[in-house]
Amino acid sequence: MFEKIRKFLNWQSAQRPQVDINTEIYGYLSPFRIPLIMLVLVMMFGTLGYVAIDEMSLIDAFYQTGITFTTVGFGEIAPISYEGRIFTIFLIVLGFAIFTFSLGMLNEVLGRGKLIQLFKERSMLYKVARLKNHFVIFFHNEYTSELARQLRAAHTPFVVVDGGEKFLEEAEAQKYPYYINEAPHLDAALLKSHLSSAKGAICLSKNVADNIAMISTLRLYERELARKPFRILASCENQYDAEKLKKLGADNVVSPTRLMAQRLSAIALRPEMENILESFLYRRDTPLDMEEIEVPRISWIIFKRLKETHLKEMTHTSIVGIKEKDGKFLPMPSGDTQIMVDCRMIVIGTSEGISSFKKLIRRKDKPEELRWT
Repeated sequence: MFEKIRKFLNWQSAQRPQVDINTEIYGYLSPFRIPLIMLVLVMMFGTLGYVAIDEMSLIDAFYQTGITFTTVGFGEIAPISYEGRIFTIFLIVLGFAIFTFSLGMLNEVLGRGKLIQLFKERSMLYKVARLKNHFVIFFHNEYTSELARQLRAAHTPFVVVDGGEKFLEEAEAQKYPYYINEAPHLDAALLKSHLSSAKGAICLSKNVADNIAMISTLRLYERELARKPFRILASCENQYDAEKLKKLGADNVVSPTRLMAQRLSAIALRPEMENILESFLYRRDTPLDMEEIEVPRISWIIFKRLKETHLKEMTHTSIVGIKEKDGKFLPMPSGDTQIMVDCRMIVIGTSEGISSFKKLIRRKDKPEELRWT
């Protein structure tokens, strides 16, 4: 019955991290076992002592031991003999010694900072475990910081993974919402970043060898999971390395050097075009947006001509290019262009228009308003 109610209300149990660090936390808490054992033994010793010396009831003896051991100063709950008072003094000194010993041990454990760090990491792992369709960014540098700002602005979840000694401080300074301090190439990093539920990964090391290792690791992990391919993005410094990374399995490779050269040449050769992309496509408050949209196999527009779909009139968008399955690209397609299976459309329009475009082409049946056209 409860299971049916849970499904009806769409209740979901909290996701657990794929890496359990509780054992490591318990290892740092193990020194406190001695003070706890000493506390139990002293309470038993004091209780039995008051029962034997002053013939108190068991509950009265236990209570008297507690207030004596903790030195709260409540006084005697029953008349205590001379021997009982000597025993009380001994109990007070013993309690103070245990308290001092425990305080010193607590200061030593917390002073290392590792225990607090582990509790923070455990909390972060539970947050990351709730993510789905996120991106995992491997390696932290200035590119990562800028990319993180862009992804936050686009409300896209992401996890930054880096094994640097000062990474935790830098991650907090950069205000990364999710981050893992682990060497990216280790299995622990893949598990802690909840990569199995991620949409893709971004490798941003300035060392191409690190990116090569990460791409290979990601593709192998993908096969172990038997899931659909990750979308893997990477960066490199030259075109030769870019081709190498694509052959190894990267879906897209970006070269900052090449991008800067292209931007500067465009500004130098066509000054009137300066900042046109930044003004209309890259800004968050822009009225226009551009997106590459895959046409589903079940879409009602398959095998129809563009002018028969009336997509432009219904969504107020423009199709500026069509990429066919074989890789052929058709710029500025005419109305007689036929829409084929597994093609991708490059659409320009407002964010609302593009959203309507996606919903429209994902339908199986032809829209009601077009049935008689």
